[in-house]
Amino acid sequence: MRLKQLIEQPCGLKYMIDNLDTHSGFARRMILDTEMPTDVRIINANYQILKQFYDVVNNQENQNQINNLQFKLCNLKEIGGTITHLRNKYVLDDIELFEVKHLAMLAGEVQIVMNNLQLGESIFIPNLEEVVSILDPDGMKIASFYIYDSYSPRLMELRRIMKAKDDFDEALFSEMTSIEDEVRAKLSMQLSKYADELEAAQKALAFIDLNLAKAYQMIKYDLCFPTISEDGTTEYEGLFNPEVKDALEQRNRTFQPVDITFWNKPTLITGANMGGKTVVLKTLTLCQYLFQFGFGIPATKAKIDLKDEIYFCIGDEQSIEKGLSSFAAEMKNIDAVIKASRGKRKLLALIDEPARTTNPKEGTALVSALVKVLEVENVSLVMTTHYDIEPTDSRRLRVKGFENGTMNYELVEVKDGEVPHEALNIAESLGIDKEWIAEAREILIMANSTQLNISNSIGLDLKWSNTTTLGKEKGGKA
Repeated sequence: MRLKQLIEQPCGLKYMIDNLDTHSGFARRMILDTEMPTDVRIINANYQILKQFYDVVNNQENQNQINNLQFKLCNLKEIGGTITHLRNKYVLDDIELFEVKHLAMLAGEVQIVMNNLQLGESIFIPNLEEVVSILDPDGMKIASFYIYDSYSPRLMELRRIMKAKDDFDEALFSEMTSIEDEVRAKLSMQLSKYADELEAAQKALAFIDLNLAKAYQMIKYDLCFPTISEDGTTEYEGLFNPEVKDALEQRNRTFQPVDITFWNKPTLITGANMGGKTVVLKTLTLCQYLFQFGFGIPATKAKIDLKDEIYFCIGDEQSIEKGLSSFAAEMKNIDAVIKASRGKRKLLALIDEPARTTNPKEGTALVSALVKVLEVENVSLVMTTHYDIEPTDSRRLRVKGFENGTMNYELVEVKDGEVPHEALNIAESLGIDKEWIAEAREILIMANSTQLNISNSIGLDLKWSNTTTLGKEKGGKA
C-alpha cells in the first residue's frame, strides 16, 4: 500500500509528513507515491543512507554547503511527461528541451555539493554531462534552451540575412522554421537514449531532498534510529507521539513517554478513560509506518519487527455512505484482520476497545473470542479494552492510573485482566459538577453493598446445602 493511502489514518502520520521540510514538490509527491517497503534489505539500506545525512546535518560546519544544496533542490521539477516523450522517441518542443537541459545541469551541480559534503557515494546520481553538451554546444552553462547557430551553418546564415533585412521575409522565415524543426528532431533522437538516466537522476535528487528533510526532522523532534528486530520482538523506551506532544506543549503541559514491549503473543492494555491507552495504540501505529518508510522514530530507543501488513482499528468508524453503524463498521474491519491472519504474512494488529458499542456481556464474549482467534504465530496483537475478559495466554498491561491526584501513564504488567475503576476520580479532577459525582459515589456504595449481601447470602445457602447433603449421606433427616 502506498503512503498516500495510509496518511489519513488517525495516528499522527499526516502530521509527520506535513512537517517534513522538503524543498521540492516532486520529493513530497515521490514519498507519498512510495509503496510501503516490506524487504528488510531495503529498510536497512534506507537507514544507512539516512544515518550519513544525519551525521552531516548534525555538524554545524556543514551548514553553508547544506544551504547551498537546499537552494539547488528548490529548482527540482518533475518532468516525467517529457522523459516519457523521450523514451517513446517523440520530438520535444523548446520547453521540454529546456526541462531536460535544466535537470542535467542541476544533477551535475548537486553532485559537486554532495562530494563536498562527503555524501557523493551515498546516493548515485547518473552522469549527464553528455546531455548537457548536446543541449549546450557553445558551453555557455546557461540553463535556458535555445536553438544555437552552431547546430546548423545554414540556420546561422539565414538568421544573419534575416537580421540585415528591413522587411519580414516569409520565405526566409519558413526555411528557418523548417531547419529549427529538423534540429529539434535530431536533438530528441540523440537524447532518447538518456531517458532512463534522466529519470534516475530526477529520483536521486528527490531522494537527497527527502533524506535531508528526514535528518532535520530527527533533530527537531529528537527522534532515534531504530534497530531491526531479529527475534520478532518490538520494544520501545521513551515512546512519544510528536503531534500529541506538540499539542500539549502549546497548553503548557508535558507528554509522559512510555515504555512498551510486545511480540507475537497478544498484549492487552487496560486502564481508565483518559488513561492514554488510545494514544499508545496511535503511536505504535505511527512508529511502525515511520520504521517501514525509513523515518526517525519518536522514542529514546526502539527495536522494531518488520511487518508485511499493519491493521489499525480505532474509534467510531460509522459509514453513512455504506449504510453501516459504528458496530457494523468495526466488525467489518476486525473481520479483515482475522481473514488476513490466516495467511502466512506477518501482521501487526492494533485494535482499540473492540465491541465497545454493544452490551457488556456480548462485548466481553466477542473480545475474549477475538484474543483467542488472533493468538497465532504470524500476528502481533496489541489491544485496549475495558472488558474483564476470560483468562488467556495473553500479556496484560495496565495504565498505572491516578497517583496523588495526577494521572501516571506508565504501563505496568499485571497478572489478571481487572479493569481499574477511576472514572469518578478523573471526572472529579476535571472539575465536573460535585453533586453529580457525589450522587454517583452513593450509587456505587449501595451497589457494592448489595453485591456483598448477595454474595454472603449465596455463601450461606451453599453452606446449608452442603450440610443438608452431608446429613442425607449419613442417614439423617433433612
